[in-house]
Amino acid sequence: MWLGKFLDIEQDMEEIRSKLKREIFDNVKKNRLTPLEFTIIEHIFNNQIISGYDLIRVLNEHFAGTWEAQSGTIYPLLSKLKRDGFLKVRTVKTQVGPLRKVYSLSEAGEEILKVKINKNFLDQLKFVRNVLVELSSIYINSFPEEAKKEKIKEVQKLMKEIFEYVIETIPSSVEFKIKCPNCGSAVGREGARYCPYCSASLFEEDNSIERDAKKSKK
Repeated sequence: MWLGKFLDIEQDMEEIRSKLKREIFDNVKKNRLTPLEFTIIEHIFNNQIISGYDLIRVLNEHFAGTWEAQSGTIYPLLSKLKRDGFLKVRTVKTQVGPLRKVYSLSEAGEEILKVKINKNFLDQLKFVRNVLVELSSIYINSFPEEAKKEKIKEVQKLMKEIFEYVIETIPSSVEFKIKCPNCGSAVGREGARYCPYCSASLFEEDNSIERDAKKSKK
């Protein structure tokens, strides 16, 4: 989505500094981000807390087959973003399996994301609109003349379904999410009983029963 080789954030940091009067960027060691780095920050923000494994899965859903996120690319970028001051990482105990690292945004990373999105939101929407129009035009014109009318209807129906999905999804994506009492991850899946990140129960009564069971064994 983001054009250009790098996203300059130096001016954004200065604006936030002057507005908040806080030195939240003392640990930020770079003033430019690649589009992929910024996309990672966006997805971590939307998930609040996420493991590297789940981030790769979410990114592959995001890119929808146009590019494949792999561990050899994503994990080094996560380490780099943490080292440069944009992320926080902690290790959580899972009830099934080994310890797992989960990532969240630092205060600096979150503020930079908000400012950059707010300043570029309308331009990015126009860019997406233009891409959809251009892509649709090329797709339709790739067919013989006698098939174009049918393809126009097909594309119009598809676009309607896409925008209906976007409109319906936006409110649900900002609804309150359950937080895991064990690792703090936000769990948006309705009806979920166990945390997808650390496998802990999302219900305090289950955790109380488990603690009592452990005590009785001692």
